[in-house]
Amino acid sequence: MKLIVGLGNPGQSYAHNRHNIGFRCLNHFARRQGIRFDSRWEKARLGQVAEGGVVLAKPQTFMNLSGLSVSRLVKKYDVALSDLLVVHDDLDLPLARIRLRSGGSSGGHKGVSSIISSLGTQDFPRLRVGIGRPAASENPVETDEGVISYVLGDFTPEEARIVAQVIPRVSQAIVCFLTEGISSAMNSYN
Repeated sequence: MKLIVGLGNPGQSYAHNRHNIGFRCLNHFARRQGIRFDSRWEKARLGQVAEGGVVLAKPQTFMNLSGLSVSRLVKKYDVALSDLLVVHDDLDLPLARIRLRSGGSSGGHKGVSSIISSLGTQDFPRLRVGIGRPAASENPVETDEGVISYVLGDFTPEEARIVAQVIPRVSQAIVCFLTEGISSAMNSYN
């Protein structure tokens, strides 16, 4: 069993936020595969591949509590951590750059920190999608408040055009992870 988790915040008001790129990427992947998020369990919207073996999940907790949902889903479906892929935004990657990792620290991402804490390990694959940092002129002194405001902000029209071009590439990377594993996906997409 494989579990693909997209991170974001529930609710329409967050739908186009930078922080919700994980949800958007998973939505695109699901549409391309003909998967519907038609069930709910443990505070997550779920979709399953018709032949079985793959579950898609969008936690419906807020980002900082994603680990509660993810850890329960891992247990429910008896998913090996190497078969878990978490798709999330990354402030430290340039806009629309993607990077796969087989594990490692959260890099300050609160949703990933929550998952690490709930699972008790940082050894699970993730696919990071760059949202970039604000220009120094927009945020001269980077504070927690400034970062929160930035990640909870919507993409500008120009950023949205760029992001729309990378989302299909994320779907391809997910397919590669599912069919060939994390090492091959890293070699092909990093």
